[in-house]
Amino acid sequence: MNALDFLADLETKPRWLNLLADRLAQGNPFAAAPRDIERVLLLGMGSSHYAASVAARDLRVAGIDAVAEPASVDASWPPDARTLVVAISATGESAETLDAVGRYHGRSPVVALVNAPASSLAKLADLVVEMGAGDETGGVACRSFQHTGLLLRALESHLTGFDEDLAGLTRNVAHASADLLRSSTTWLPRIALTLASPAGVYLLAPAERSSSAEQGALMLREGPRRQAVPCETGDWAHVDVYLTRSLDYRAIVFAGARWDGQAIDWLAKRGSTFVAVGADLPGAKIAIRYAGDDDPDIARYAEVLVPELLAATWWRLQA
Repeated sequence: MNALDFLADLETKPRWLNLLADRLAQGNPFAAAPRDIERVLLLGMGSSHYAASVAARDLRVAGIDAVAEPASVDASWPPDARTLVVAISATGESAETLDAVGRYHGRSPVVALVNAPASSLAKLADLVVEMGAGDETGGVACRSFQHTGLLLRALESHLTGFDEDLAGLTRNVAHASADLLRSSTTWLPRIALTLASPAGVYLLAPAERSSSAEQGALMLREGPRRQAVPCETGDWAHVDVYLTRSLDYRAIVFAGARWDGQAIDWLAKRGSTFVAVGADLPGAKIAIRYAGDDDPDIARYAEVLVPELLAATWWRLQA
């Protein structure tokens, strides 16, 4: 793992996203996956599970019986020919994911969503869908996380038959990411100071975009080894608000939840410090805006770049 290489991986996000958009414009990568199924089981660990959890919620909203499980779970839906298993691992070598797929191999249709098409997981699958995120030389799953989310959107499109303009969405995410990278010289040094606290950083995101808080917190733990905790914005008032009374509480709030007002009221009452991403929230020390941030679909896949760049900054300063 290397801080400078991690930063380089982040800076090339727009290029790789545009390459993914070109591929999506040519057809749906999941076109060969069976559609005559009763349920979808998404398996993965870490970043893969974060992206899968949001995708499973989308599938349920679309009327498809779907669940995302950490691959380490001892048991989930039993193997069945009408249970579509989508196993997600950038390296294709996650021990827990390989173990879980072993229970379904030959008994359920298995799709491997991987960044390494020659991996062990790919060899167990009936269909391999490549993430196409390139070699992440920093050793941290960042581009692959973003590509996973967008490709799982393609899975939803395939299963529902809804012909969404996924190439257009991906290009918009690339544009938003490029805009954040361009503007980062104005806001990144400020948030690096504003959010520095011995008590760590807390990240709030709407349920529909909970993966942004989860992945953002992971980046801060994995790179600079800072304490970072994710929370869903509505649930925050039930589980994390208590910490604002006793800690030097500093947070990133990914705007857009119906419960933003409730959270920022408590943050204000307790004198807590927070940075808003995607909207000018009252009381925010800094508000980070970018192209397309008023579109929840774009925000879901682009906004995580803010804590990723923060992680790269703190990591380099510690090196």
